[in-house]
Amino acid sequence: MKAICTAVFLLFATFLSTANKPVARVDLDKFSGKWYSLYSIPTMFDKGTRETTTTYTLNADGYYNVLTCAKKGTDDELHTYKSKLFPDRTNNNAEMKAQFIWPIKVDYWVIDLADDYSWVVVGHPDYKYLFIMSRKPSIPQKEYTEIVARCKAMGYPVEKLVSQQHKAI
Repeated sequence: MKAICTAVFLLFATFLSTANKPVARVDLDKFSGKWYSLYSIPTMFDKGTRETTTTYTLNADGYYNVLTCAKKGTDDELHTYKSKLFPDRTNNNAEMKAQFIWPIKVDYWVIDLADDYSWVVVGHPDYKYLFIMSRKPSIPQKEYTEIVARCKAMGYPVEKLVSQQHKAI
């Protein structure tokens, strides 16, 4: 009986949860520019970083040149990293591929996005990472709570989110 109840609960939860999928469309020009990474489920590349910003510059070849700046631990030295981001135009630019080391590319999905491009959430089809980014170094608590609730409904382990420790302005 316990197994049947568990199976019914899991089936019911599956139908109630929001699918982990990219947004319908990303305007590449509006996505360009500087983003503050406010909270993240860190990857092996950005574990222990803080005050991270990422600037996306769309080039003539149709992909982004990406410049990421971050501080590590208690060190105030600014570290910079270059990468590339390739939009998939067949999927309205919401499914992208990030390339940190040639020739390896990883999925980079825009899974939630403000209508005015004031904040964005980047995720992965296998829930490997999650980034909540904003055009400013902070967002209102209510907005953050709503974003996290939507990410949780998609199946992301939001309890693993880490603050990037930006100072609010």
